[in-house]
Amino acid sequence: MSQGTVSIGPAFGVVLALLVVIAVAAAMVGRLGVSRAVVTASVRAILQLGVVSLLITAVLRSWWATAGFIVLMVLVAAATSARRVSVLRLGWPVIVPIAAGVAPAGAVIVLGGTMPHTEVALLPIAGILIGGAMTATSLSGRRALDELHLRRGEYEAALALGFLPRDAALEVSRPTAGQALVPAMDQTRTVGLVTLPGAFVGVLLGGGSALQAGATQLLVLIALLAAEAIAAAVTLELVARGVIRRPSWEARSSSSGVGVVRMGLFNRFSGRRG
Repeated sequence: MSQGTVSIGPAFGVVLALLVVIAVAAAMVGRLGVSRAVVTASVRAILQLGVVSLLITAVLRSWWATAGFIVLMVLVAAATSARRVSVLRLGWPVIVPIAAGVAPAGAVIVLGGTMPHTEVALLPIAGILIGGAMTATSLSGRRALDELHLRRGEYEAALALGFLPRDAALEVSRPTAGQALVPAMDQTRTVGLVTLPGAFVGVLLGGGSALQAGATQLLVLIALLAAEAIAAAVTLELVARGVIRRPSWEARSSSSGVGVVRMGLFNRFSGRRG
């Protein structure tokens, strides 16, 4: 076993199994309701990474194969995020914010010449950006739709005061949608002090210097912030316009509830309009 690499053998399988058991036990003790999901996610990760590890060498031999693999990653990310935000039938437009976040950040990296223009360098960067945009889309979409559901009365109050549906939805959902960026911002703030993320460690294991590892990680973190900020903003806009919605949001209530508005909500929205 070379220095810094993982030893693959019976002990590796035992360690993985023990870690899954620990995660499931913690979820059960805390009654988090995700014990089965933890096992499913772990098994899927093992199978998927096993297949990818076998295919990745062939994929990286061709730009066309690499591009096709990136498209596949975007599609899988969109399907995953759609199910987190809504259902696949109604949530599929999440592919727009994911792509909108990845494209400009990736283009700046490529056109800026900061990374080698090789398949083995660009594919991991694309995967990191797609994963970050997927997470931001899922979190911002869920929070925005939750707010619209929980604060339905305020939404109706805004409509009663003359707000357009988009503007009323933004008034209700915008304050919490930005929380989707908290994980990325915390990771960026604490990098080097709390965590040494994968890009940094990967460059070191690949024989690069600590300076090169730090520069690579900095590039990845700032690019992630850009991609996730765009994804969250676009997601919020699509939710406000009703493009991304949930089944319960389709059947909008009739005007019977619009005229009955609490005075506090009326004062709040009327004050903003003034």
